[in-house]
Amino acid sequence: MRPGVIPRILGLSAALAGLIGAAFMAPASAGDRATPADTPSAVAAPATFTHPGVGVSRPQLDFVRGKVQAGAQPWKAAYDQMMGSKYASLSRVPKPRAVVECGSYSNPNNGCTDEREDAIAAYTTALAWYINRDDRYAKKSIELMDAWSNTIRDHTNSNAPLQTAWAGSSWPKAAEIIKYTYTSWPNSGRFGTMLRDVYLPEIINGSNSNGNWELSMNEAAIGIAVHLEDKAAYDKTVGRFRNRVPAFIYLPSDGALPKTVPGSGLDTRDEIIGYWHNQSTFMQGLAQETCRDLTHTGYGLSAISHVAETSRIQGQDLYPEVGDRLRHAFGLHTKYQNGEPVPGNLCGGSLKDNLGPISEVAFNALGNRLGNAMTNTQQYTERMRPQGTNNLFVAWETLTHANNPA
Repeated sequence: MRPGVIPRILGLSAALAGLIGAAFMAPASAGDRATPADTPSAVAAPATFTHPGVGVSRPQLDFVRGKVQAGAQPWKAAYDQMMGSKYASLSRVPKPRAVVECGSYSNPNNGCTDEREDAIAAYTTALAWYINRDDRYAKKSIELMDAWSNTIRDHTNSNAPLQTAWAGSSWPKAAEIIKYTYTSWPNSGRFGTMLRDVYLPEIINGSNSNGNWELSMNEAAIGIAVHLEDKAAYDKTVGRFRNRVPAFIYLPSDGALPKTVPGSGLDTRDEIIGYWHNQSTFMQGLAQETCRDLTHTGYGLSAISHVAETSRIQGQDLYPEVGDRLRHAFGLHTKYQNGEPVPGNLCGGSLKDNLGPISEVAFNALGNRLGNAMTNTQQYTERMRPQGTNNLFVAWETLTHANNPA
């Protein structure tokens, strides 16, 4: 979501997030009450973590580097887009703060934009380094990461969990590339301590706000867990993710009502409809925030694809578990983004805003790699190329994932 937009839905306590388990949801009843998940089951983290392995792997990076060097499209255009952005600037000066304070509707915004954009810049320059092997970009990425790891101590105010998640999604992607492909990063240990002490505690227990909050928190937490090689944090994050995805995207097999997250307090039909932004007709691929707006829906779908992609790189592929939901969600939403009229039973016949540059990872995994027909998503993805950044936590995914077989 946008900085500061979402209040705590239905007055649910954040403490309830600790009740989220680690298994898929049981089928919903046919009546007016939703059925939450069964007893959680343990999930094993990889015995050995793969590096770089957050969002993009070394074989994927090598594929991209080869395509850019050959001047092949769409990768060369995507690379040029990235290199022409403010995030690739070698004159960028980091703006770290000891306390980043983010309130509702970005009021106050004390370091929120600076932190997110410095994190994206660290990832951008890390990607630039890997592709062009110009040391200046690796050093700029390190400069940004070192400045923040030497300074930040806390996130405060109502949007602290989401702010932490957004910045915390980009930092480990940058750190993975630099730590495992560049020659020297003396302060890498301090950066890891920052992730463990400042970021992970704010996001590891999830959220009972709108689903994009917790999914972004899942994304940041799994990236941090991989970078820290923290198996317990990895397992806990995957458990929450496995409960949240079925509660964010509806399939008819769920029953009359969408699934709910254990401990959410959403027990009746009226409560669930309210949580789904007053949508009472549940159709295949509908997301919990579709009738709020497509931008926040896109945040959630993007985060799902990022968690699944990281899990695949780590040898524990979650695409088979979430793929049907993710594929149908993209199919539904891109159909209307491509211009088909919105039916009256979907959000009153009108959808707000746009999905943004968030389809490359999911389309490459589900359409290209797994061979699913995804006509609507393919049309949207190719029309949006090169997909750049949303200036929050998504960046340069045409470059990294378009038609990437690795």
